[in-house]
Amino acid sequence: MTRIVPAEWEAHQAMWLGFPSHANLWQEDLIPAQAEVAALARVLAEMGDEHVKLMVMGEAAHDAARRLLSDVKRVEIVDGRFGDIWFRDTGPIYVADDPDNDDLHQARPISFRNNGWGGKYHLKHDDEVAAQIAEADGFPTSVEDFILEGGALDHDGHGTVLTTRQCLLNPNRNPGWTQSLAEKALFQALGVRKVVWLDDGLVNDHTDGHVDNLARFVAPGVVACPVSLGMDDPNASVYDHTARLLSNQTDARGQPLQVVRIPSPGRFTDDDGEIVPASHMNFLIANDCVVVPVYKERAGELAVEALQSLFPERNVVGLSSKAILTGGGSFHCISQQVPLIKA
Repeated sequence: MTRIVPAEWEAHQAMWLGFPSHANLWQEDLIPAQAEVAALARVLAEMGDEHVKLMVMGEAAHDAARRLLSDVKRVEIVDGRFGDIWFRDTGPIYVADDPDNDDLHQARPISFRNNGWGGKYHLKHDDEVAAQIAEADGFPTSVEDFILEGGALDHDGHGTVLTTRQCLLNPNRNPGWTQSLAEKALFQALGVRKVVWLDDGLVNDHTDGHVDNLARFVAPGVVACPVSLGMDDPNASVYDHTARLLSNQTDARGQPLQVVRIPSPGRFTDDDGEIVPASHMNFLIANDCVVVPVYKERAGELAVEALQSLFPERNVVGLSSKAILTGGGSFHCISQQVPLIKA
């Protein structure tokens, strides 16, 4: 039976989030990052109709999460082991075995090997995250024998994925992979029927160009990607090149892709003046809302307004993600949805 990854806008039975738990990693950003993740969990539970499973590590983190969220009924605090909070990459990807049926039967998690984002960040317990999530959700662990991070792919629910050559064909992941070999592996593991290949991701993205910072499906056949904000936007050429590539592509159904441009955050730097990969594309689609990371007030307002027009049936909410970004990612990076399995 053919496998397929449900689109993120399809119904969820739960949403996993990682809670910043390691003071040695987050340092002075620990408490602000915990507050931002707690704000996300609150919105998902209260506005997004999500059962949030918030994984924490250690007594101090558990206490902090409880202080911030004890009044939110649909947030479940789960003790676990992880190197850091990037569960989109270290967690499993859920597949369904019956894509032609309106109900998702036999959805189950598929895990992959992890090498610390090309050998850059080897953190103890990150290679245990997927198994813990699968076990907590009541599934056995199934591991594919190649390296893949979930943020490297974006799915339309019909077997089309977006990805970048910079990441997926990077020799620091699976040496010797060609486009053909990558496509074969994705078909066998996830039922991918067509790969839409993009080139490079954002400047200084330590993930080597994860697509969930660059381009996202917002509906079947519709892809959002940024348009530069300001004359000094360091990713302006990347955004325009990506939009041109997408506009000449079709999906797995043979339908031309419609490209919608979303205002970027513009140039965003850290305390040392280094460009960091702030992106409104790292939004998270929940059952009843969409949560957009915000870094600058006006740019965030423009992004929320643009995305609201694409998700008229959901409330689109902008939340600060500046502290989380100091760790290298945002809302989509720290989450993983569990599709609803109907009886």
